[in-house]
Parts: sequence; C-alpha cells; structure tokens
Amino acid sequence: MAAISKYLTAKNSSIAGGVLLVLYLLKQRRRAAKFNSKKGGSELVLNNDKDAKKDRAAVDKVFFLRIGRILRIMVPQFFCMETGYLLLIAAMLVARTYCDVWMIQNGTMIESAIIGRSTKDFKIFLFSFIKFMPLIALVNNFLKLGLNELKLRCRERLTKHLYDEYLQGYTYYKMGNLDNRIANADQLLTQDVERFCNSVVDLYSNLSKPLLDIGLYIFKLTSAIGAQGPASMMSYLLISGLFLTRLRRPIGKMTVTEQRYEGEYRYVNSRLITNSEEIAFYNGNTREKQTIHATFKKLVDHLHDFIFFRFSMGFVDSIIAKYLATVVGYLVVSRPFLELSHPRHLHSKHSELLEDYYQSGRMLLRMSQALGRIVLAGREMTRLSGFTARITELMKVLKELNAGKYERTMVSQHEKESNAVEKLTLVPGSGRINNVDNIIKFDHTPLATPNGDILIRDLTFEVRSGTNVLVCGPNGCGKSSLFRVLGELWPLFGGQLTKPERGKLFYVPQRPYMTLGSLRDQVIYPDTYEQQKRKGISDLVLKEYLDNVQLGHILEREGSWDTVQDWMDVLSGGEKQRMAMARLFYHKPQFAILDECTSAVSVDVEDYIYSHCRTVGISLFTVSHRKSLWKHHEYYLHMDGRGNYEFKPITDETVEFGS
Repeated sequence: MAAISKYLTAKNSSIAGGVLLVLYLLKQRRRAAKFNSKKGGSELVLNNDKDAKKDRAAVDKVFFLRIGRILRIMVPQFFCMETGYLLLIAAMLVARTYCDVWMIQNGTMIESAIIGRSTKDFKIFLFSFIKFMPLIALVNNFLKLGLNELKLRCRERLTKHLYDEYLQGYTYYKMGNLDNRIANADQLLTQDVERFCNSVVDLYSNLSKPLLDIGLYIFKLTSAIGAQGPASMMSYLLISGLFLTRLRRPIGKMTVTEQRYEGEYRYVNSRLITNSEEIAFYNGNTREKQTIHATFKKLVDHLHDFIFFRFSMGFVDSIIAKYLATVVGYLVVSRPFLELSHPRHLHSKHSELLEDYYQSGRMLLRMSQALGRIVLAGREMTRLSGFTARITELMKVLKELNAGKYERTMVSQHEKESNAVEKLTLVPGSGRINNVDNIIKFDHTPLATPNGDILIRDLTFEVRSGTNVLVCGPNGCGKSSLFRVLGELWPLFGGQLTKPERGKLFYVPQRPYMTLGSLRDQVIYPDTYEQQKRKGISDLVLKEYLDNVQLGHILEREGSWDTVQDWMDVLSGGEKQRMAMARLFYHKPQFAILDECTSAVSVDVEDYIYSHCRTVGISLFTVSHRKSLWKHHEYYLHMDGRGNYEFKPITDETVEFGS
C-alpha cells in the first residue's frame, strides 16, 4: 500500500485530473455538434409514421435546457416562497455539514478520553454532545420540512401551469381527439408531475449536501494531510462518474417506457369502470380480463427487465461508488502514517497518531462517501431525464394545440387517386370563421375529419334565426362532424363559416353530461351560482325551467337546490335528457344543436319541449329519426353518406325520413 501511495502526489493527481477533464469537454463538444447537425426540418400536420422516433431521454445538453425551462415555471422569480425554501434547505445543508464535522471532532475527543482513561475530559465532551443534540435534531428536521414544502410548492406551480394550458379553450378535447402524440394525459398531469417534482427536489438535496461536504473536507484535509489526498479523490470522482454515466444511459429511456406502460394499464382499467354496464350486458368480462392481463403482462415484463438492469447497475455502483471510493480513501489517508520518513509524524506519540488518524481518516471517509453520493446522484439524474422528457413533450403539445397546430397519424388511406390528390390540398385551419349573430352560413366549406377523410367536398347553405333545420342521413354520413365544426372542435379545412360566437351556440347530446355538484349546478352548468346571480335569474325561474320539462318533482323529492348527489346514477336516461333541455332554457342561446337528445323522452313531452324552444326564440339544428319532429322544422339537411347532400325546405310533398 505504501508503494502505491507514493505515486499519489499532488502533481500527478492534478495532471491526471486535467487530462480527463479535457477529454470529457471534447467529447461533450462533439456530441453537441452532432445533435445540432440533426436539428431542423419542417412541421408536419399529418404524420404517416406510427413508429416515429420519440425524443430521447439522456443526461445531455438537451436535458439541461429542458429542465431549465421547467424550473422557471416552478420558481418564477427570485423573491418567492420557493426561493425562500431553497435558501432554507441550503442553509440547513451547510449547518448539517458543520454539525457532521463537529460530531467527528467531538466523537474523536470522547474516544480519546476513554482510551486515555480521563474521566474529566470524557464528561466534558459527552456533556457537549448532549448539549448540542437538540440543535442537531432541529437542523435535520428543518431540512426535512424544507424539502417536503418545496416538493409540494413545485408540484402546485407546475400543475397549475399545465392545467391552465390544458383547460384553455378546447385543448383538452383536441389532445384526445385531434392529436395523438399524448396517449394518457391524466397520467402525465398527475403521477408524472408528482414524481418529477419529488425527483428534482431530491436531486437538489442529494447534490448540494455532498458538494458542501466535499468543499469543507477538502479545506480541512488540505491543511491536515496536504493537497494530494483531495486531488486524488477528485480524479477518482471524474473517472468513475464518466464511466457510470455511460453505463446508465438506458435508464432514461426505460423510465419513459415504464410510465407509458403504467398509463396504458390505468387506461384499460378506467375503461372497464366507465363502460361496465355495456360490458356486463355483453358478458364481456372474460374478454376484458384478457385485455387487462395482456396490458399488465407488458408492464410486468418491462419492469422485470428494468429491475434486472438496476440490479446489474446497483452492483457496479456499489463497487465503484462505495467500496472502491473507500479503498482510494484508505490509500490516501495511509500515506502520512505508513511512510516513516513523512515529516508530519516524525515525533508524534502513539496517542497523537491515533487521534490524528481518527480525525483525518473519518473526514476522508466522509469525503469519499460524499463523492460516492454524487456518483450515485447521476443515476437519479438519468431517471429524472425520463420524467423531464415526458413533461417537456406534454408542454410542447399543449403549446402547439393552443396555437392551432396538431399532429395526427394517418390510419386510413383511400385507394382512389382523386381522393389522394384532394387529401393533399386539405390544410387544417385554412378556412375562415366570421362571428355574426343570428346566422349560420357554410360557404364552399369542405367537411372532413381531422384524419383527412373527406365527407362532403363543398358544403354550402344558410340558416337564419327563427328557422329550424332537421339534419338526417345514415350513420357516418357527417352529421356529428358538422356539429363539431360548428362548435369549433374540429378545424375548418377551407371555405368560410359564418356563425355566432361560441357562447351563443349550445349543444345537447344524446347522453347528457351531469357535473359533480348540487341540483342547481345541473341546471346552470357550466355557470356557477355567482354567475347565476349576476344574470339575475332566481331559483323560482330555475323551478319554471324544471316544470317546462316536467322535472319539478325532482326538486320536491330532493328538498333543496343545494342537495348533492351522484346525478349520473340518480337520474334515469329520460330525466337526464330533460335536465339537459332545462339547461338549454336557462342559457337561451341563439342556436341549439340537438343530437338525438329526446330519444328517451315520451312523444308528448318531446312535443311540448320543441314548442317551448320556438316560444323562447331558440333556433334548432336537430338530429332525430322520429317523424313526429318534422313538423317543428322548416328545412331539412340530408346527407347520403357518399359525399352528397341536399338542403331544402320542408313542404307537404316532402318525404319524411324516420320512424
């Protein structure tokens, strides 16, 4: 050991460290140049490659740029609570490091007193330890408080920012229906955000404390055993860090894959809950079990591979970051003691040798442990790169959707050349929307799906307030697509659309949505009670709306407008449809889109509801297969499902469709 130690001089260690640092910087420069040469290209609206390469997850320049953007969201300015907790954590880490140094020195003095059989010194240093115990405990728990509060506040900031983007306009709809880059937004917005915030705060702590320890112990050890000891340890850190970082590169990609499989597994379980009644009628439990087991098996197989990889990396980490670091520490600290000619201990007594070895050895051991923790922190940083890649991808997609851009994989291609040529001319958002009251006018507008399938090449008709239109045709002909374009859920691929603003159009689906909340909330949704009061609508007026759709008995049954129930289960199918019509009367839009919204309502109640719509001045676009509703409309729009349509007035000679 002495033979090896003599080569660990300050000069040799400095040269080795300098060479390794230059090699590392050259490697990073080549990697950055390679990355920049691959950048560029054009934005694609329609993506035909289902297996398009995802952004990689690795600890590189891109990772630091990504995490920098996210950190600016979580810590928006210098003077904020997050900065305060960062400073608190930093102060507690410094205090804890000094506590560790004091504990080493005081513990050495206690052991020296025991070996020297000095009762007086033993009592003095033991009492000092007891005296400082509350302070040390307070420092440790203040550190935990700061870490937990910082995690929570970072999660709060990031979650609010993402939901502001996600719930802006119809972005939440577009992400699931127009853009297919994000498969499980709920997983990203909840679980992944929490894990990212926990990981980044833990990394701050796990890096700051070892760096403080290293700085302090280098200062102490340099004055004790010379500069060659700390220089040797830093050289070892650089070598082992580069080696382990290279080995850990797959962890980021495996973390991204794990979270994607977790999201798919959660999704198939939520589908089972959402569609449990339909599945039960089909006796589909066996088939659903196969689907869930297949999805779960894919997750488990990946986790097995991940666990084995972490086992292999854990073995290498333990050898390099812990045990070899300890070996290097022993080599360095032994040099002044094993070289008999070393000037430091030429005239030292045995007790002085023992005391010096305890202090220097323990400090060097703590320094080697701190170096090992920094090396191991690279593993957490690689895992953090996976979460960072997923959060960044979500932020990118949200930003583009809010800017009117989306990407979608082509899942169907027509074989006809004419259709292929037509598809190439479709540009989402190229149409023009004019907001004008009391009119809906399609002017040479192609009706197409976001996937690029053309339903009607050139749609032209005009409807003014006071005119009701019945929309009919076979399934898949474009009825719902027409309403999605009207509601601005789907982009306009050309032409011109004149319509009232969004708030002056109201959509009533076949299966109405019942919100979480009170009975009043079901009628006034999406308004709040404060908005109802600002509109000057009293509860007596709400009662009239319920009476108009023959639901007045529900208020009497529940006893109060503030009663909270699970209304999706409490109300029957017909009651939910009538509740949606009461909601329509509350909002009083210029135009209402009724999509089979009275299919579960009796004919006499349905007749009264349509008559009342005309009375209060609501113009209707109705999809229905009932002949009894034709008398409430002046025009009909018939789509044949082959790209043709006709828009004509209803006369005595008109052949009525339906039953």
